[in-house]
Parts: sequence; structure tokens; C-alpha cells
Amino acid sequence: MKMFNDSHLEVKKFFKGTFFTHPYEAGWADEAIFFVMVEKIEGDPVFEGRVQLSQDGIHWADDGSEPVIFKGLGQHIIKVNSNFGNYIRLAVSIEGGEMFLNLHIACKG
Repeated sequence: MKMFNDSHLEVKKFFKGTFFTHPYEAGWADEAIFFVMVEKIEGDPVFEGRVQLSQDGIHWADDGSEPVIFKGLGQHIIKVNSNFGNYIRLAVSIEGGEMFLNLHIACKG
């Protein structure tokens, strides 16, 4: 039987500019998906997210996939490529306004 875990990384606050989510230790998982719920916007913001990986939770590198870019309210997903190692986080840039986000990671393995 597989294990499943859904964890809050950033909860219900406005974001703009560049930030990184809290890292998540997911070495046990076979797959991981970030769920980004945009509940409110101010201005005309554009979200750009890049998956980053780390073996120790301190030193980070982009995973090599294309950034995920979106606008607007609602639920958006960012799939993590397989073979992601141990720690995962998102590097995010929000330009053109602010987004009120609720950001989760769901892992299964």
C-alpha cells in the first residue's frame, strides 16, 4: 500500500516579487505535485514557478524542467519530474501585482 502526504508550504497570504517555498523532504515518495491555489489578485500578476532540488536542504539547483507560468484565480498544478532526490521546493517570481496564495505539496510513494 502506498503512503500519501499533503503538506502546506505557504498558507493564505499575499506574495509578490521573488521567493522560495519552505523545503519539503520527499525522498520517500515516488511522485510529487505542487498545488497552487490563487484566491485573490491585486493588479495583473503573472506567476512563474521553477522546481528546485537539494540533497541536503541547503544547496539548491533547478531541476531542468521548463518554468510553469500562469495568470488568474483558481487551482494550478506544477508536476515534479521523477528522480527528484530528497528535498524539493519552488522558486517563484510574481510580477505585475500580488497573488494571495495557498500552496501545498502532495507526495505519494
